[in-house]
Amino acid sequence: MNCFIKSLCASSAFIVVALLISIISILAYGSWPAWKHFGFDFLKQSTWNPVTLVFGAVAPLWGTLVSSCIAMIIAVPLSFGLALFIEEQAPAWLRPLLASLSELMAGIPSIIYGMWGLFSFAPLFADYVQAPLQKYLTNTPLAPLVAGSVSGIGLLTAGFILAFMILPFMTAMIRDILTSVPPLLKESAYGLGATRWEVFSKVMVPSTRAPLMGALLLGLGRALGETMAVTFVIGNAYTLSPSLFDASNTITSALANEFNEAQESLHLASLTALGLLLFAITLIILFISKRWTRAIA
Repeated sequence: MNCFIKSLCASSAFIVVALLISIISILAYGSWPAWKHFGFDFLKQSTWNPVTLVFGAVAPLWGTLVSSCIAMIIAVPLSFGLALFIEEQAPAWLRPLLASLSELMAGIPSIIYGMWGLFSFAPLFADYVQAPLQKYLTNTPLAPLVAGSVSGIGLLTAGFILAFMILPFMTAMIRDILTSVPPLLKESAYGLGATRWEVFSKVMVPSTRAPLMGALLLGLGRALGETMAVTFVIGNAYTLSPSLFDASNTITSALANEFNEAQESLHLASLTALGLLLFAITLIILFISKRWTRAIA
C-alpha cells in the first residue's frame, strides 16, 4: 500500500512537471517564427497591423500591466477591509451571510462580469466617475490621465472590473490567513488595551505578513490572466496613451479576439508570442511571491 501511495505521488509530481514543460515547449515552438522575424523589436514596437503583418507587443503589455495595477490599487484595501469586517466586526449572524456572498462572487464566470460591466457599469461609470474626474482634473498635472472621450470604456473601467473580480478571491484568502492567528495573541493585545485596529495592524498583519504577501501576489497573477471581462470593457484598440479613459488592449483580450481568426502564420506566431510573454510574466510573479514570502517569514 505504501509503495502504491509513493508511486501515485511521484506520478502526480511528474505529470505536473511534464505539463509545465509541454506548455512552455508548445508556446516557444509556436512563437518562434515571430521571434525570428521581429527579434527583440517585438518587445519594443507598438504597431499591431495584421494587414501589413507588422506586430509589436508594447500595446498589449501596457494594457495588461496598467489594468492589473489599477485593479490591485482598488482591490487590496477593499479586500483587507472586507476580511477584517467579516472576521472581527460583523455581528455573528451576519458573518456567514457575508462570507457566502463573497465566495459566491468568486464563482461568477468572467463573461458575466464582462456583460454587467459593459451594459450596466460602464454607462454609470462614464456619467458619475469619468465626467467628474475630467471636469475637476482638466487644469491639473493629472489632466493627461483623464483626457479623451467619456464613454465608460477604457483602461480605467477594465481596472475596476478586474478589481471586482479579484476582490472576493483575495478576501477569501485573507480571511483564511487571518483566522490562523492564534486567539491568544489577539486576546493578549486586547487585554493590554489595544483597539481593534491596533490588534489588526500590529498583531494580526505582522504575524501573517508572509502568507498575506503571497495572497496579494496571487491576486495580481489572477488579474493578469483574466480574459472575457476585460475584453468587454477595455475597448480592444492597439493604442498607447497616457489617458486611462482611452480604449486599450491586453494580452488576453488580444488572444480572445484574434486567435481564431488569424490566417497568416506570422500573425498566429505573434499571438502565440504574446501568450508566451503572459506565461513568463505570471511565472515571474509566482517566483517573486515564493521568494518574498520566504524572505519575510
